[in-house]
This record gives sequence, structure tokens and C-alpha cells, in this order.
Amino acid sequence: MAGLTGKTAFVTGGGRGIGVAIAQRLAADGAEVGINYFRSADGAQAVADGIIADGGKAFIVQGDVAQLEDIDRMVAEIGDKVGGVDILVNNAGRGSGRADSTLAGLSVADYDETFALNARGLFFMTQRMLPLLRDGGRIINFSSTATMARVGGLSAYAGSKAAVEAFTRIWAAELAPRRITVNAILPGMIDTDLITNGMGEEAKVRAAKHHPWGRIGQPDDMADIVSFLAGNDSRWVNGQTMVATGGI
Repeated sequence: MAGLTGKTAFVTGGGRGIGVAIAQRLAADGAEVGINYFRSADGAQAVADGIIADGGKAFIVQGDVAQLEDIDRMVAEIGDKVGGVDILVNNAGRGSGRADSTLAGLSVADYDETFALNARGLFFMTQRMLPLLRDGGRIINFSSTATMARVGGLSAYAGSKAAVEAFTRIWAAELAPRRITVNAILPGMIDTDLITNGMGEEAKVRAAKHHPWGRIGQPDDMADIVSFLAGNDSRWVNGQTMVATGGI
């Protein structure tokens, strides 16, 4: 596909997990892709090198989306490299894998770190990117089906992701005069190293057995949805929260 030829995309958290698949898919669609990473420099560079080897265009940008000074530095660097951006994918986030993340047990530090990246960082990353975001562009946010769950230990994580869904609806209205669409994807369980390390292989196998398709989600499943939302075919989809669980 070449539906994004001439476009530029920036993917936060693009050096691992779902972000890798998103960067690779947008590049395959023809976009030049900026890949943000925090610590996974080797992983991000490997993704960029692979895209370039396949004839695409990619560059990496280091920074912690939870830190405002890093956001400002990244935005300046992106502006210097490519001038403007057509697609912003807010993929960076942290999970709820604390020792005790219940209402009774969650520490102030863990609460603050969760909201700093998942909500505050996403908010200000988007705000600071607006001058670079071209009219007719796309903002694609990642929330989580945890926002609909009734499971102990998810309140801070789910709350931070619920904020993302609220941002999505409001920003869609605010940015409509510029023909910028804003949508959110709500994944279920996705097979990444974060799930493997946090839940273990046995949990993944159990989840797959109870899924109608006999498997859990893959990063490519999410990347395909991002591809749709990034392209012209989704121009009339705006302010939506798209549940992507394979039917559970």
C-alpha cells in the first residue's frame, strides 16, 4: 500500500511492542516515520534500520513522554528534521503492574507515575505537537479496555486511560475546523513482552483458550487499525473510541 506516500508520522513508544508494528505498518503504507523511544535505543534503531532497508524513511527521537522538558526537546527535534507531521500516534504508556495497585495499596508515587505518562504526558505531547501538525492530519490515541473493566487493582491505570478517551472526544470537536481527526483505540490483551513479563505465558494461554478466535491480540492487529485511522478512508470517523478485542 502507498496510501500515506508524502505523509509524515510520529509514533510515541515506537521502539517496542505495539509501537514497532505501528511504525512498520505506517512506513509500509508510504509514510516517513519518526520513532520515539525512552530507553530502548537499540530496539528503536533496529526498527528504523529495517524500514530503511525496505526502502522506507524513518528516524528515531529519544525522550520520556512523561517529562515536559523532553517533550519540548522532541518537538523541536522533529521540527528540525521534517518540518511538520501529518499523523501523531500516542502509543507510549505504562501498565498497572505494581506490587499493590488496589485503592488501599497504591502509593502516591505509583499513581503520579501512571498519570504522568498515560494522561498528562499524552496531553502535553499532543498540545506541543499542534504547531507541527498539518491541517487534515490525524491524532490516534491509545486507551485500553481496562476503562470498562470491573477488576480490582486497575483504578489508577483505568482512570488514566479514561482521561485519554475524554481528551479524544473533546479534541475532535476543537480540531474539526482544521480537519484534524482524533480517535482512540481500546485494545484488549495484546501479545507483547510487557504482557509476557507481567502475566506470564500461562496467563496468555488461558486467555487464548477463552477467546472466540482461540488467540489473544497481536501487535499487527492494532497496527492495521492505526493504518485505517491514519488514511483518507477514515476521514469521516472522528471522536470515536474503537474497541479492538476480537469480539470478547
